[in-house]
Amino acid sequence: MGTMGLALPWKARISSTLRKRGTRVEPSERIAGGPNPAVVDALSEDAALAAACRAGDLGAYERLYAMHGARMKNLARNVLGNPIDAEDAVQDTFLKVQRSIATFRGRSSFVTWTYRILINTCYDARRSRLRKKEIANDDSEETPWLEPRAPGAHPSLRMALERALDKLTRHQRDVFLLYEVEGFRHAEIAGMLEMTETASKNTLFQAKKNLRQMLEPPRGSGAEAR
Repeated sequence: MGTMGLALPWKARISSTLRKRGTRVEPSERIAGGPNPAVVDALSEDAALAAACRAGDLGAYERLYAMHGARMKNLARNVLGNPIDAEDAVQDTFLKVQRSIATFRGRSSFVTWTYRILINTCYDARRSRLRKKEIANDDSEETPWLEPRAPGAHPSLRMALERALDKLTRHQRDVFLLYEVEGFRHAEIAGMLEMTETASKNTLFQAKKNLRQMLEPPRGSGAEAR
């Protein structure tokens, strides 16, 4: 088990909360080899993970972190602009998942639900940071940290893209980051942002159109320069 025994920052706090509530915390193998393995085997990996977390299995949270922690940090870093805030957001997300697991109804996948909490946590953190900057009259907002699926872009182009992304609407930026940078499918994005697949596709189309208009030089400028 890759992360079993690791001193993950949120691990002790989740364990403490579960014990205070009187929930029995057992190793993850208990879920996999429970009294009714046929039922467990019939569940999808996602549904089994949700069930294990709901049962108070700390090992399930470790599996969730091992499977998605790195990707969650990357997404949070792209939204918040620096790795320290991203780490905090991921920790807060795991604690929120633990506290609200009873409200998970399975309308979307458990992982999609977790990413939705992460996105909302990131935007809460960003709003809080902006309020503090306004109070301090500090306008030195961090630049988003983009790590696209096709790395190696020229630094000047990357900076121009980051500035252009800041001018998109929140939904356009969200969909663009999730699809083009993080590689999620529209079905997954729809669940995270609580929209339809069609709306996700249309939003991405509009985001790309707006970015092209901001990044491409005006037509005819080359001819005029000659």
